[in-house]
Amino acid sequence: MEAGVDIDCVVVGAGVVGLAVARALAMGGREVIVVEAGEGIGIGVSSRNSEVIHAGIYYPGGSLKAQLCVEGKQRLYAFCDERGVSYQRLGKLIVATDETQHLALQRLLEQGRQNGVDDLQWLDAVQARELEPELSCVAALWSPSTGIIDSHGLMLALQGDAEAHGASLVFHTPLLSARTIEQGFELHMGGAEPMTLSCRELINCAGLSAPEVASRIVGLPPQHVPTARLCKGSYFSFSGRAPFRHLVYPAPESAGLGVHMTLDLGGQARFGPDVEWVDGIDYRVDPARADGFHEAIRRYWLGLPDNSLQPAYSGIRPKISGPDEPAADFRISGPAEHGVPGLVNLFGIESPGLTSCLALAEHVKGHL
Repeated sequence: MEAGVDIDCVVVGAGVVGLAVARALAMGGREVIVVEAGEGIGIGVSSRNSEVIHAGIYYPGGSLKAQLCVEGKQRLYAFCDERGVSYQRLGKLIVATDETQHLALQRLLEQGRQNGVDDLQWLDAVQARELEPELSCVAALWSPSTGIIDSHGLMLALQGDAEAHGASLVFHTPLLSARTIEQGFELHMGGAEPMTLSCRELINCAGLSAPEVASRIVGLPPQHVPTARLCKGSYFSFSGRAPFRHLVYPAPESAGLGVHMTLDLGGQARFGPDVEWVDGIDYRVDPARADGFHEAIRRYWLGLPDNSLQPAYSGIRPKISGPDEPAADFRISGPAEHGVPGLVNLFGIESPGLTSCLALAEHVKGHL
């Protein structure tokens, strides 16, 4: 560790990406502290999602999302095998429910292959129903490498590795402000026991709060801090036996991947998320949104019984693009972009952030 600072590296945020970054840096020999404003690991975006291991189909060629999802998927499956994290490689069907979606599905097939997803298969309606007899569609893409994961188990494993290599985690410790100093950064932490800490490297993995955290860093030019755009997604659970054995997704929408059916590791079905642009964070699920869910689900599952959906939970996508803009790529802003040595900000780490976490961590190391 360099003289004149308290610690090598501070990671802000103990979600899945923050923990993966802390693990990578600690395993690389750095002394690391993870500071988290909340009471534990993964209480934000990381615990409010579909828990899907994505294949890497949807994202523009050459984008960080495409690159890090495909690489991250391979790393994640290997990590789960090595560390005993529960997952199931169930496979996913992306369905066209009418002829107008044929072209969109064909484009997805081409996009996935361009991104290096080489196991995608085109299925006609008969082939799709051989896999899922209850499915209503005119065609489908079959993605055998898509899976589901115990996200909390993953975060515990990442935390365990990080701590085994000397990293420390502190909770109830919001970053109130930071400023650049000659050797790195001086940080002012809040909570029950406020403190001042200096570090050589600062990694902002604060998820939904990442733009807000970055705005508190004196010395970071404000033009390098994007505006946070909050996009809520609600989930509903299904009371009966799961209608499908694999994940089922409709053709994607502008701000999300459509109301899809996923399974948890216990085999329980849930549907979501939908898309709702919001101004603040409120995780309550409005039961009235079930009407829109019924309509969306019955496009690919005609047998959905009335009144069979119950509000489950919701999440907020940490977007940095608005409802009328193209979806933004992951934005990993390091010294080459903003000119501040030792600082890396991670903005817009929405889906496929969970799948990409280990690859994101290596990418952050590269910025330092």
